Amino acid sequence: MPFPLYHTHRKKPRRWPLVLRFVKGAIHVDIGVAVILHAAFAALICYIDEVHDGHLGIPSSVIPSLSIVVGLMLVFRNSTSYDRFWQGNQHITAIETCIRNLTRSFLSCSYKSNGPPPTDSERADTERIVRLLLAMIYATKHHLRAEWGATTLPMLMSDSEIVRRRRESHSLAKPEYSELLPAGTHGFEDQGLGLLLQLSVQVEAYIKRGHDRSWFHAPQASQMTAQLNALVSAYGSLETIHLTPLPVAFLIHMRQVLALFGCVLPFALVREMGWWTILLTAFVAFTLYGIEAIGAQLEDPFGYDRNDIKMDALVEDMRVETQVLLSEWRRGSDMFPKDFK
Repeated sequence: MPFPLYHTHRKKPRRWPLVLRFVKGAIHVDIGVAVILHAAFAALICYIDEVHDGHLGIPSSVIPSLSIVVGLMLVFRNSTSYDRFWQGNQHITAIETCIRNLTRSFLSCSYKSNGPPPTDSERADTERIVRLLLAMIYATKHHLRAEWGATTLPMLMSDSEIVRRRRESHSLAKPEYSELLPAGTHGFEDQGLGLLLQLSVQVEAYIKRGHDRSWFHAPQASQMTAQLNALVSAYGSLETIHLTPLPVAFLIHMRQVLALFGCVLPFALVREMGWWTILLTAFVAFTLYGIEAIGAQLEDPFGYDRNDIKMDALVEDMRVETQVLLSEWRRGSDMFPKDFK
């Protein structure tokens, strides 16, 4: 049975302890090739060392000095990536909060005190804007995933237009927009204008109409505009996270340092560990490359990986909340003011 934030908090029972999980949510596939190559290199070193009577070994004191450098680079990599993951969650929450505040204000205050009740067209206008607010969180999700072509609905397009768009962009409208965007909505994503910014113009226009109709007094309208500005600002911050990767020079150097450390390690271990060097090298490579792979996943946390932000669940919870509010508003629930009823 649904409850607040049901989709976000829903968890499946774990059949296996996390220590025994190697597929879902794990990064073993991403680092498998690197671990196997380092283990194979260690096996080669062990074989050559045995053939040449142990003349390949180097002092093990080399390892601590290299491990300090590797540790510092991995700490910077993961702390930076997790900060992007955390900030992404914060900015998405800011967008949700602004949408909730504006939805509450529009549904509760879109009438004139001690005046005639809103007409059917005015109520339809309010409902349309609330649906546009919900569409904005969908627009954020698709924008961060670079899923374009979401605004022109297939049912409003001719067959030839559908074929043309499939040929040019390989995408059509996302089905969730069919209930949110007015019929005939035309997007400008192909011209470089994001859908969220396009919808924010219509929300701003509604605030002005509400002020002109004496629904909102000036400070209230100003506060609503501030909420809309905060929403667009959070959207811009999410774009910054998505479009600003870590410097490629750092990523190249870190990979080279990891590879160098993994290649030097067998020379430092073979004299004392013998053929056990293969297992120990594979274990160290698994540990270090695993930490780096986790950082790579958290660097852009808006996709479909199991370790990414639960964008789909967050959006679905927003949709459920908005639908309940709209349903109660339409039937005149006690939740909303009755001044005009």
